[in-house]
Amino acid sequence: MIACPCPVCHSEDKKDKRLRSSVLIESSTTRIVVDTTPDFRYQMLRAGVTKLDAVLFTHPHKDHIAGLDDIRAFNFFSGKPMPVYANEMTQEVIIREFPYAFTDFRYPGLPEIQLNTIATDPFMIGDIRVEPIPVWHLKMPVLGFRFGSFTYITDANRIDESEKPKIRGSGVLVLNALRKEKHISHFNLQEAISMTRELGIPTAYFTHISHQLGKHAEVNPELPSGMELAYDGLSLTLNAERKTPGADITKNS
Repeated sequence: MIACPCPVCHSEDKKDKRLRSSVLIESSTTRIVVDTTPDFRYQMLRAGVTKLDAVLFTHPHKDHIAGLDDIRAFNFFSGKPMPVYANEMTQEVIIREFPYAFTDFRYPGLPEIQLNTIATDPFMIGDIRVEPIPVWHLKMPVLGFRFGSFTYITDANRIDESEKPKIRGSGVLVLNALRKEKHISHFNLQEAISMTRELGIPTAYFTHISHQLGKHAEVNPELPSGMELAYDGLSLTLNAERKTPGADITKNS
């Protein structure tokens, strides 16, 4: 956090160097990013991403959409608009925040965005099956996503009973855990642990971590078996499930 004197913000441990939350999903032929954070440009450079097939959005808060302008580099090298998948609420904010990308007059070099509306029905991006999972960020509807055996949910503090079956059976769950203290719109650490147990997920990684949670090296050993704090650069390889190709999952934050 800018200007913060706390030990976490001044830690030399690379696992405490947390950028805004995003995830890169890869199969043998398809590459998708979930959310373009204010750190999107650096995240793509750090991960060496030279090809991107689509962007998925969870919700329209600034820390999840602000980096969208930098997809223009992928436009330049691919020669094609970037397919962007989002619900109608998120699309409205994207158009308002990046109006120059949607004008009739196309100034050279502007980001080219192809908006695709999603709701709750599963769909395919290349060879990757995407299953949206509606969750709640206080009163805001947010989309989590399941990709085969991997489920990614951020910025949530409540999951309706009707949506939990979509998550059960996952091999890996990434779930937000902002801090140890209660928060109005995010799961805290204990709530994330309890939700993981309720859903019966064998492996969980907690993300969207505030500096208030503490140092990685101190908090991670306290977690139950099968649960860990995510960290920038974490990479997972999953087996194919539910007719979905295996995917390399690179956690950016």
